[in-house]
Formats: sequence, structure tokens, C-alpha cells
Amino acid sequence: MMKRSKHKKKKSLLRRIWVWCARILALLVLSAVLSVAALRFIPVYYTPLMFIRLYEQKKEGKPLRLKHTWTPIGEIAQPLALAVIASEDNLFMTHRGFDLEQIKKAHAEARAGKRVRGASTISQQTAKNVFLWPGKSYLRKGLEVCFTVLIEWIWGKERIMEVYLNSIETGDGIYGAQAVAEAHFGKKAGELSRAEAALIAATLPNPRRFDSSRPSPYMLSRQKQIMSLMNKVGTVDMGYIK
Repeated sequence: MMKRSKHKKKKSLLRRIWVWCARILALLVLSAVLSVAALRFIPVYYTPLMFIRLYEQKKEGKPLRLKHTWTPIGEIAQPLALAVIASEDNLFMTHRGFDLEQIKKAHAEARAGKRVRGASTISQQTAKNVFLWPGKSYLRKGLEVCFTVLIEWIWGKERIMEVYLNSIETGDGIYGAQAVAEAHFGKKAGELSRAEAALIAATLPNPRRFDSSRPSPYMLSRQKQIMSLMNKVGTVDMGYIK
């Protein structure tokens, strides 16, 4: 009888643990959905990366620097959206958050011992920028997949592009189109030329190393490549982008 009683207590305890785990998981999923739904309409003024960079600056004894101004997509120069699509994710308008072909190629190259390259789409980068932290752990990557699915479902392409252009790191302590336009070109985001847009896009792999206000020969070469790609992409049927 005592053995049966202990067995029943153990089963009861395991059942309660599973119930609590299920409740916690449901709460996390609900929180994620609600936060994504809220940011469908609320401007994203700050991101986790901004605070991480501030911490790094303080730790290194540097002056704290954070330049960011939320700007509606209609007030951002059309060529900038086209430039980032051309350089970062030319299937942005047609995929559902993931470029499976590029992911396969990246895995194949990694297995072959080649340099690991990123295969993240603009949607994935936006999910990471707004909701997560930099890193390559399986946990972060798994969360990135979840948030990418949610923003594709709830936000749609135009909102994803709007948030992306406002949240990307565009220099040392500089975030978004408006801040980099003011800091590096002395103008508003809506006044950026095709050449300036391509130059900003050329910095995105490493915006703290590549400075669009002082382009290196490599960046100028990359700028020409991106402008050529912009011509090939042509037009993008997304809201204000024509």
C-alpha cells in the first residue's frame, strides 16, 4: 500500500509540474503575440541592442552615444528600402520570413569548411533587432524563428520594412535611417539619394567598422555593386515604394 501511495504521489507531482510548464509556455507565447501585436502600431523607440551597446560603451570607458529618431516609412527615401532589399534580401517581398535556398547554401558552405556567412532575411534581422539580443545560441535562433513567423503574420511587409529601417545599427551609436542621414549626410532620411542609400546599405554587415561618412575604397566598390543590384531589382510593390 505504501508503495502504491508513493507511486500515486510521484505521478501527481509530475502531473502538476507538467501543468505548470504548460501554463508558463502558454503565458510566454501569449506575451510574445501581444508584444508583436502592440508593436504593429507603436513606434519602436528603443531596442535591446541599443542598451547592449550603451553597456559596452560604459564598460570600455567611452562616452555614451545613442542617436535614434523614429521616422514613418513615408518620410524615408524610397531608394534606402530598395538598397537594403537589393543588398540584404532580394526575395524580401516574396518569401514568408525565410530564404530557404540561402539557408541551404550557407549550411553547405559551412560543412565544406568555408567561411560561415549569414543567411538571415530582413524579417529575421528585424525580429532579432526588436525582440532579442545578438548571439548564435540555439535558444536565440529558435526564438528568432518564432518572432519572425509572428511579425510576418501580424505586421506584414511594409511594417517590417518600416521597423527595420528604424532599428538597424547604422554607425557607432547610430540607429535607423533618420539618425544616420543627419549624422553622416546632414539631411533628413527622406532626402537621401540613391548613392547615399547604397552607401548606407554597404555598411550594414558591420556598421561600427564601415563608416558611410568616410567610405573606404572597399565601401565605394560595394556601393557600385549595390546600385547595380538596385537597378536589377527595379521596383518594389510595397506601399510607398514604387
